[in-house]
Amino acid sequence: MIFPLGGIIIGALIGAIRAKKRGGTVMDMLQWGTAFAVMLGIVGLFVLVFMQRAAVA
Repeated sequence: MIFPLGGIIIGALIGAIRAKKRGGTVMDMLQWGTAFAVMLGIVGLFVLVFMQRAAVA
């Protein structure tokens, strides 16, 4: 049940770090962090649904 939340947190960190490495401003870090958080949150949601349907968890 924690996969979507974990994906959101990890995605936000990855996005912010990538923007900072490329010399981005605070707004760039927020934008990249949000984009990556959404992407990895959706991936985490699909993993959670798959595990529930396969009765793994």
